[in-house]
Amino acid sequence: MKTWITAFLLIFSAISGFAQEYYELKKYTLSNEAQEKRLDDYLKNAYLPAAKKAGIQAIGVFKPVASDKENFGKVVFVLTPYPNLGLFEKLPSLLEKNAEYREKGKDYLEAAHDNAPYKRIEGTLMRSFSGSPRHKKPNLKSPAPERVYELRSYEGPTERRYLNKVAMFNKGGEIPIFNRLGFNPMFYGEVLAGKDQPNMIYMTTFENMKSRDEHWEAFRTDAEWGKLKADPNYQNNVSGRWTFLLFPTDYSDL
Repeated sequence: MKTWITAFLLIFSAISGFAQEYYELKKYTLSNEAQEKRLDDYLKNAYLPAAKKAGIQAIGVFKPVASDKENFGKVVFVLTPYPNLGLFEKLPSLLEKNAEYREKGKDYLEAAHDNAPYKRIEGTLMRSFSGSPRHKKPNLKSPAPERVYELRSYEGPTERRYLNKVAMFNKGGEIPIFNRLGFNPMFYGEVLAGKDQPNMIYMTTFENMKSRDEHWEAFRTDAEWGKLKADPNYQNNVSGRWTFLLFPTDYSDL
């Protein structure tokens, strides 16, 4: 009986759109503008079209804002949301079978060992939060180059304290606070494989830098956040963090 109920709930959640999805976040590190151009060409003309043909609905491609002198022109992030782990596993073989993908991505795929289209790739696999199971396209009106997509990671001192921070979002009310204050969150993800573990990664989005600063000021002074931050159930659950301020490329879906 329990097995039947479990199966029913899994099917219902998938049909109703509440099933948790998975995210692959790739960070490309580049050495020069030529590599950036080759990567853009591959992503825009080969990877995005082929991945969508394979069943991926939308893919995000983001670059550091111009004010980030350390990373501007040197880093590209690619976010691929998967409805399930099966498609994550199958995508490489589906791409390889796509003749148009192989042809349009030839410069990237068949690059010589001494003329690589990137310096390194760092990959992260995540599962969406139960409190926000599906990614959302930002509801923004400003031109893409003006937007600020804030990619954040919170690291926990231990696995248990990390899970406590995730619970702070899912059950404690941190996600509703972000929603109420208009942070336009794109996704929240538990890191399953990648560096800096145990950690979570999420992305909030803003019309511009001024809007981003105003939203964070409203968050810092919000009464509900002050109460949640002081809750003894959610203490000592972040030991490190990193942040990238990004904007979407002109060919990004998100």
